[in-house]
Amino acid sequence: MNRTNLLTNFLLLVFISFSSCSNFRPTDDKANRDETEVSNQLPPVKQTAPFVWENANIYFLLTDRFNNGDTSNDVNFGRSKETAFLRGMMGGDIKGITQKIEEGYFDDLGVTALWFTPVVEQNKGVVDEGTGATYGYHGYWAQDWTVLDPNFGTEEDLEVLVETAHAHGIRILLDVVINHTGPVTGLDPVWPNDWVRTGPKCAFTSYTTTVNCTLVENLPDIKTENNSAVGLPKSLLEKWKIEGRLDRELKELDAFFERTGHPRAPRFYIMKWLTDYIRKFGVDGYRVDTAKHTEESVWKELREEVDIAFAEWKETHPDKVLDKNDFYMVGEVYNYNIATGRQFDIGDQNVDYFANGMTSLVNFGFKTDGHHSPESIFSDYSAKLSGPLKGKSIVNYISSHDDGSPLDKERKMPVEAGTKLLLCPGAVQIYYGDETARSLIIENTGGDATLRSFMNWDEIENNTMRNGHAVKNVLSHWQRLGRFRKSHPAVGAGLHEMISETPYFFKRVYQNGEYTDKVIVGLDLAKGKKTIEVNGLFADGKELIDYYSGEKVKVESGRVVIDTDYAIVLLGK
Repeated sequence: MNRTNLLTNFLLLVFISFSSCSNFRPTDDKANRDETEVSNQLPPVKQTAPFVWENANIYFLLTDRFNNGDTSNDVNFGRSKETAFLRGMMGGDIKGITQKIEEGYFDDLGVTALWFTPVVEQNKGVVDEGTGATYGYHGYWAQDWTVLDPNFGTEEDLEVLVETAHAHGIRILLDVVINHTGPVTGLDPVWPNDWVRTGPKCAFTSYTTTVNCTLVENLPDIKTENNSAVGLPKSLLEKWKIEGRLDRELKELDAFFERTGHPRAPRFYIMKWLTDYIRKFGVDGYRVDTAKHTEESVWKELREEVDIAFAEWKETHPDKVLDKNDFYMVGEVYNYNIATGRQFDIGDQNVDYFANGMTSLVNFGFKTDGHHSPESIFSDYSAKLSGPLKGKSIVNYISSHDDGSPLDKERKMPVEAGTKLLLCPGAVQIYYGDETARSLIIENTGGDATLRSFMNWDEIENNTMRNGHAVKNVLSHWQRLGRFRKSHPAVGAGLHEMISETPYFFKRVYQNGEYTDKVIVGLDLAKGKKTIEVNGLFADGKELIDYYSGEKVKVESGRVVIDTDYAIVLLGK
C-alpha cells in the first residue's frame, strides 16, 4: 500500500471516529444506556448448578416491613396504641413474602435462601424502650414459641411459603431466639424465676457478664444454664387451655422428653418448640439470634435436635427433598470477624462456635473490609476460607436491621457495594433494600428504627434517583451479579486467584468430587471490545456466557473477544 492510500485510510478512520464521538452527549446518552440496560431481559441462570451453602445468596427481611399480602391481619391483640415513629406494626406478613416469591422478585435477584425475622407470637402490650413506645414488630420478643403471631400469618401461610420457595429453588431460614423472652408489660407478665433472670444487665466484659445477664433493661434472660426440671409458666398453660390445645401440647412435650432423656429445663422446652417447625414444614436452616449471649453448649445441643428433626422430615417427605445438604445454622455472634478464624474473644476466653453446632457465622468484618480494593478483600477472604476456616463458612453483609455502622449508610455507592459483596468469597446476605438503595437514614426515628423502614417498592416503580443512582439501575446491577452467583458455586465457594491487575481479572475454581465449576471475572474494564485470556481454564471451542450482558462467546486460541457496553464481565459456562 502506498503512502497516499495510507494517508487516505488514516484520515477516513479519524473522520469515522470523530463522527461517532460528535454524537456523544455524556448526560443524555448515559441515561439512555442505563434505561436500555434496565429494559433488557436479564441474562439466564444456569439451572443445573448445584446449591452449596458456602455460596448462598441469602435475602434477609423484616417480616413486618417487606410486603403486606393480607391487610385483614394488620391489627391483633389491640395493638393500636400510638407508637414512636417506625416502631409500630406496619402490615408486612408471610403472605406478602410468598407473593414476591410468586412474582419472581427473588428469582430475578438470584436469591437461593430467604431469612425473615421471627414469626412466633410476640408481646401483646406496648413497650417503652426509651426511644419511644414500641410493639414487637421485629419478632424478637417471643411470648409463645408454639404458635405464629397473627400479625404475621398462620401456619397454613407458612406452609405455603416454604413450599412456594422450594418450588423456586429457594431455601428457608427461620430466625430463632432461645436467649430471652419478650419484655414485661401490663399484658405480658414475667415468666417464672426458674425460667428467667431480670438482672443484672450485661456489661460485656467477660463470659459471665455476656451470658448470664439481660441484654438490656426489661428483657428477661432465659436461664439456659439451668439443668433442673421446671414447670411450664401458668400464663402459658392458661392460654393453651383457652385455645383448646393444652392436652395436645402437654402430650407432645411428654413424648419429646421421653425420647430425648433431656431434663425439663427451660432450653429444652424451647428446642422442642423450635424443631417442630422443621418437622411440620421442612425449613432448611436457622439464623441463630444472640448466639454469644447463650452458652455455646446450647447450640451444640440444638444441633443434635435439628439434625434429627431434619432427617425425619426428609424421610417422611422424600418427594419434597431439595438436596442432600445438612440443616444449616448460621450464628449471630455479634462482632465476629473473619480475621479471627474459628475463635471469638468473649472477654476472658475464646469460644469456637463452629465446634458447637454452627455451620457458619455472620461476618461483621465485611462492612469495614468493603472499603478496601476488591482484590485485597477477595484474596484475603479466599485464603482464610481455604485455610483456618476450611470446611466452614461465613456470611458477609453491608447492612442489617441492627447495625448502625453499615458499609454505605448514605447509599452513595450502591453499585460498588453490590459488586464487592456479591463477588466476595463466602455466602452473602442481602438486607432488604440493599439492592434498591432503600434509605437507611430516616428523619424523626430513634435508634435502629432508621434501618427498618418499609421496603421501597414505590421507588422501584418510579425509578427514584438517590445520590445520582437510579433505583432500577442499581437493582439491575444486583440482579445480574446475584444470578451469576446462583449459576456458579465457584463465586462464593471456589478458590480465588488474580489473573491480571490491570485490567483487573480474576478466576475462581470450585471442585467437589467429580464436579468442577470455573469462572473468570473482569472489573473496571473499558467499555466496548475486550479480549480476555482464559489462561487454559476453558478449552478452545467452548462456548461461554457473559452473565452480565448475556452475550455468548467462543474460546479461540486461548482467548475470547466480547463487545459490550459494560465495564464488567462475568464469564462462565
